[in-house]
Amino acid sequence: MRSWEEVEAFAVSLPGTYRGTSWRAAAVKIGTKAFVSTGNEAGSFHVRCPHEEKAVLLETGPDSFWQTPHYASWPGLLARYDAADPDRVRIVVARAWWDAAPMRLRRSFGDRP
Repeated sequence: MRSWEEVEAFAVSLPGTYRGTSWRAAAVKIGTKAFVSTGNEAGSFHVRCPHEEKAVLLETGPDSFWQTPHYASWPGLLARYDAADPDRVRIVVARAWWDAAPMRLRRSFGDRP
């Protein structure tokens, strides 16, 4: 995922998603919940993530994931477009979708990635 267009294409391939906005930024949503957005930092996008997982990702994948003080208290983090581990970034995006998806879509998708 080297650009927002690639992130967006992957995110909208997940069931029940659509292009939208969040805080005036391009985003992909499921229902009313944005799970990825362009964020506020060049070279990165924002992805929702539970605090517990966020801490692990920041510690184990600093070449792929990071945050600014703006995102420190928010359940999400920034992912780099030039991430060292793009497959891991895709999994984090899919998890963000799964966490926001209604139960019927989760069942059709399967277990949490």
